[in-house]
Amino acid sequence: MPDRRELARAIFAQIAPQYSMVGAAMSLGQDGRWRRAMVERVNAMPGSLVLDVASGTGLVARHLAASKRFKVIALDASEPMLRAGRPADRLAGLDSQIHPVLGLAEALPFADGTFDALTFTYLLRYVEDREATLRELARVVRPGGTVACLEFHVPGRPAARLGWNLYTRTALPLIGAVFSPAWRRTGAFLGPNIRAFYDEAPLPEQVRWWQEAGLTHVRSKVMSLGSGVVIWAVKGPGRAG
Repeated sequence: MPDRRELARAIFAQIAPQYSMVGAAMSLGQDGRWRRAMVERVNAMPGSLVLDVASGTGLVARHLAASKRFKVIALDASEPMLRAGRPADRLAGLDSQIHPVLGLAEALPFADGTFDALTFTYLLRYVEDREATLRELARVVRPGGTVACLEFHVPGRPAARLGWNLYTRTALPLIGAVFSPAWRRTGAFLGPNIRAFYDEAPLPEQVRWWQEAGLTHVRSKVMSLGSGVVIWAVKGPGRAG
């Protein structure tokens, strides 16, 4: 069985061209709202240098550049995903503000404290050592800088969880099948993958990871009846990573 990193590369290489459109359909339009909520938590001055990890096709990077006027390094392990996002960067007039970099979240090619802030989206389900990855992300942020993430979530209330289970088991593969066999497989994969992640690491455990990585004032906001979560924090003083 491939490791999580190779699994992610295989998945995203096949779905890159339609990622923005199908992702919106599968989340019933909620993913854009979740991204905006995450970006709103990034506290930095216009012109700041921000690293967007697991940037994919640049949905978050473009929002950071357009609404906050940041300079953004968009890092992803999938070259097809980065390539698929460049036309949208140019169309939005943001290609001079967004610079794609092929690389791994687990081994960032940047010095300590390089960035004023950092964002990451749908990342930790696809890495082998989640705590080490968070330490690496924190390492490249200056003290006082914001770190924020967006991830799928599993509803806590029984009625909402029942609906979530039904939707992820039946509707997601059907929606994916409308677009391609690769998207059908992705739709079938997502529900079990998200459930397994939260079985291993419920939200309080994830908060502990953030704190042990040197991130302070860790806060979270669960959204859309519990199907998405934004987590954000501040890089503490005196920590290289």
